[in-house]
Amino acid sequence: MSDLIEMSAVEIVGKLKRNDVSPLDLLDALEARIAVVNPAINALPTLCFDRARTHARKLMSQPAEDRGILAGLPLPIKDLTEVAGVRTTHGSPIYKDNVPSHSDIVVETVEGQGGVVFAKSAVPEFGAGGNTFNEVFGATLNPWNTKLSVSGSSGGSAASLATGMAWVAHGNDMGGSLRNPASFCGVVGIRPSPGRVARNPGAMVDSLLGVDGPMARTIADAALLLDAMSGENPSDPLSMPRLSTSFLDAAQTPRRPRRIAFSADLGITPVDPIVADICRSAAEKLAQTGVEVVEAHPDLRESHEVFQILRAYQYAAAHGHKLRDFPQLLKPEMIWNVEKGQKLTALEIIDAQAKRAQLIARTVEFFRDYDLLLTPATIVAPFPVTERYVSECAGHHFETYIDWLAIAYAITLTAAPCLSMPCGFTPDGRPVGLQLVARPKNEMGLLSNAAFIEAELGAALKTPILPRPSAP
Repeated sequence: MSDLIEMSAVEIVGKLKRNDVSPLDLLDALEARIAVVNPAINALPTLCFDRARTHARKLMSQPAEDRGILAGLPLPIKDLTEVAGVRTTHGSPIYKDNVPSHSDIVVETVEGQGGVVFAKSAVPEFGAGGNTFNEVFGATLNPWNTKLSVSGSSGGSAASLATGMAWVAHGNDMGGSLRNPASFCGVVGIRPSPGRVARNPGAMVDSLLGVDGPMARTIADAALLLDAMSGENPSDPLSMPRLSTSFLDAAQTPRRPRRIAFSADLGITPVDPIVADICRSAAEKLAQTGVEVVEAHPDLRESHEVFQILRAYQYAAAHGHKLRDFPQLLKPEMIWNVEKGQKLTALEIIDAQAKRAQLIARTVEFFRDYDLLLTPATIVAPFPVTERYVSECAGHHFETYIDWLAIAYAITLTAAPCLSMPCGFTPDGRPVGLQLVARPKNEMGLLSNAAFIEAELGAALKTPILPRPSAP
């Protein structure tokens, strides 16, 4: 069983397709691993192994070639995303007993490609904030040091990957919710282009802010899950058809980028000097391989204003009724964000949309000269789990609970695909992630270049860890 836990997702799927192992074997291995690991970090608060085994047996009754891209590979789904028949709380007391009758589009897509859902991964309330804790299940702890945060909102997914409780995991991302936990836990999180992965659009059918995406321990494993997640669905008007080529093929064909830009701060945010130095050292290492590295970034100066407005607008649309009906059950950060959105004027929203259009146009122009943009994935290394969010960095005090996420949410606004990958560790053993950004809709180039960088940096977490009560 331990041998299975330590294998990559690509290796496991190969075994499934050759009938060397069954989905039931994998579920047994995971259940045993979770019993040992999960009590220490609280990453997977809801398990659904009975449902998973029922689904696995249905898959096993089909020929191997008909079991989809994942062929029976188990994975957890984030607790913001509904799975039919499985408790889905959204991290909120409002939904603490919610058991949906229908699954989200992304769950239907993944299960249609042979994914076997066995758990829900922990989230902050409604995904708000960069620290995974809620009133229903408590806090999720960082396996590299259980006194630290896993960030958020895909914190449970990231921690489960780092500890071998999953080979791949589902996440979603608006202001870094995939990338920040990946950075804090030493794994990979991919934010694809909006529309690449079909999803339930909710109250904002035309929003380009939130996307679903894959998480894994390596670039290739994340690309495998992206293949299974992607595709068109008529219920999501932004969704794009599945590409004729495979993301996994791109990830298994490493390509050295010709010219990359590096920016420690995108010109818009403070960054912890230790984190900046680790990421800059990674860029310098790439320069030694023949990659041209230039200190540069697109003009993203409106990012704070635009993201604050568009995020608040979306929160008011999605959660306004909750503030009306259950104000006593929402955390203060949620109340602030919804109220901010409800106070916006039409002119403020129009102005923010126009500025975002200009920001995207400048970003597209920027990528005419560069294959990639590299930045820190997060401006700090993991912080104490007892802190609700980062309130200050490098002597700069943040006004709101989301300001510290600017290096991620600025890229969200560009609609460019991006990812966080392991880059190194601080002297006291805290993981640091490197953010890679490619031109809009160029996931193939992003993954091929990322695979090259992963090999050169040698920082990928290939073997899962056991939770550590203090830094190594």
